[in-house]
Amino acid sequence: MPDIIRLLPDSIANQIAAGEVVQRPASVVKELMENSIDAGATTIRLIIKEAGRSLIQVKDDGLGMSETDARMSLERHATSKIRAAEDLFTLRTMGFRGEALASIAAVSQFEMKTRQAQHELGTWLVVEGSDVKKQEATVCEKGTTIGVKNLFYNIPARRNFLKSNPVEMKHILDEFQRLALAHPTISFSLIQGDEVVYDVAPSKLSQRIVALFGKSYQEQLASCQEETHLMKVTGYIGKPESARKTRGEQFIFVNQRFVRNNYLNHAITSAYENLLPENSFPFYVLFLEIDPKHIDVNVHPTKTEIKFDDERAVYAVVKSTVRQALGTHNLAPALDYSADVNLTSKISGTSALSRDQFLEEQLGTSLQRSNLQNWEKLFEEERPTQSRLFGADAPAVRMDSAMNREPVPIAGEEKIIFQLQQKFLVRPVKNGIMIIDQQAAHERVLFERFLTRMQHSSSASLQSLFPQTVNLSTADFALVMEMEREIKSLGFQYEVFGKNSLLITGIPTETSGRNEKELFEGLVEQFKLNQSSLTLPLRDNLASALAKRASIKAGQKLCREEMESLVEGLLSCRNPNYSPEGSTTFFIFETSKLESHFR
Repeated sequence: MPDIIRLLPDSIANQIAAGEVVQRPASVVKELMENSIDAGATTIRLIIKEAGRSLIQVKDDGLGMSETDARMSLERHATSKIRAAEDLFTLRTMGFRGEALASIAAVSQFEMKTRQAQHELGTWLVVEGSDVKKQEATVCEKGTTIGVKNLFYNIPARRNFLKSNPVEMKHILDEFQRLALAHPTISFSLIQGDEVVYDVAPSKLSQRIVALFGKSYQEQLASCQEETHLMKVTGYIGKPESARKTRGEQFIFVNQRFVRNNYLNHAITSAYENLLPENSFPFYVLFLEIDPKHIDVNVHPTKTEIKFDDERAVYAVVKSTVRQALGTHNLAPALDYSADVNLTSKISGTSALSRDQFLEEQLGTSLQRSNLQNWEKLFEEERPTQSRLFGADAPAVRMDSAMNREPVPIAGEEKIIFQLQQKFLVRPVKNGIMIIDQQAAHERVLFERFLTRMQHSSSASLQSLFPQTVNLSTADFALVMEMEREIKSLGFQYEVFGKNSLLITGIPTETSGRNEKELFEGLVEQFKLNQSSLTLPLRDNLASALAKRASIKAGQKLCREEMESLVEGLLSCRNPNYSPEGSTTFFIFETSKLESHFR
């Protein structure tokens, strides 16, 4: 039997490696910009065309590379920082020229120009799919410029899996914001097509936050600072009243590297206990400085996930820091912080068991308090209900006579319809009782109307008597402008009204009576929330987002005409059974089941 195992060609091996590092255009942006930061750049310029599909270019004024280093950086397993396995656990830099560059060059038309300050000429490299087409000396500026054209041109299947331009551009903006926040002393600019999206000068962190997210953040920030023998925490948190319905603007950096860590997110949000509106999330930009030997950043190819050797101690310090900042800035009731500061000093001096007990006591108190409040709320809601049903002298029961009730002025059982607890609509049907969730049903009706409207480009608008101005973050403004045709086909009318601002002059006819500004901002927020939790085509996402924000809510009282119109609209839908998010819209309680309860 002939041998069947053989080594892969480098070009194929590089394409396979690219699958781990280069998932989308934003992955390329991250790798190239991190390289520029490690090269000591003071100015980094990012140019994007077609959301990175046709061009991603990063230009820096960093150290540059020699001719040999430039060529070596495109070889697999090439690095400037690692000499032994132990170095993996003491990294303080972001990335390195090499490994990632080989993966990027394997799936694009790649071009690099680089020059060191001490040399008159630089190096020009042109690579297509790992094949070096050109290498020669050239005249260029100090630093490195890398252009990545036609990403995934040689892997059509990967290219087809990319999302729409607005979605891919949002991922690029996310990566840009993270790096710009982590390095406020570096000048960053982002150009999309012919438009300058960002141009931020070196500054303090607070000024960088305002430059990236807008002037509205000037009044929202509360500073955080705490230092223990284990770690140092600095940064800013947002005031509770400025919390949003999406998680988007939440940033945790460990040794200046952006990380995702649900455990730390929970530590921060739990510090806001009883201060946030329901289903809302606070803004925060927090930096943790910790000895690299206590963390492992190499648990994921993109290095955005991290492990701590003592997660409980880190959790306690972060939560204590945020709570102290809330109290210091009068954003929370006055608390005694003497027991919270330098928690790790207490924790480290105890055994693992007592350390766990200490933290459980810290967290358990708040949980018990929360549970007690929930029980009290339950009984508060029960008491007036009991009073309404049984009168002031409960539990004595008083039954109303049918003769004392007002007659229902409707002929025929099929015409009966009423609202239950201002949440459900109830009406008889042939085989029982139909119970409709008014919010889920209205979302389904609006979703199908909005989707049909976008598919046929037949917008129906209600002109505003008093147009309102909406101020957006740079990222949100770019997202809206990318989706301008689709948003206007929903029925919104608006025009650019200054930098990152829009003047809303019309809204969809179905949203009559709504506040134009709140409705538009809600559409953008819900669209981003859908992006993070659902996988939907662009039009479906927009239709679902607007239906969610414009629909009747639980607790809203409806007149008879509104109830009948809603039922009629639901039953005429193509898919009346479920809301756009998959919730059940109605339930039929069959007569046979009803009878079984009386036998």
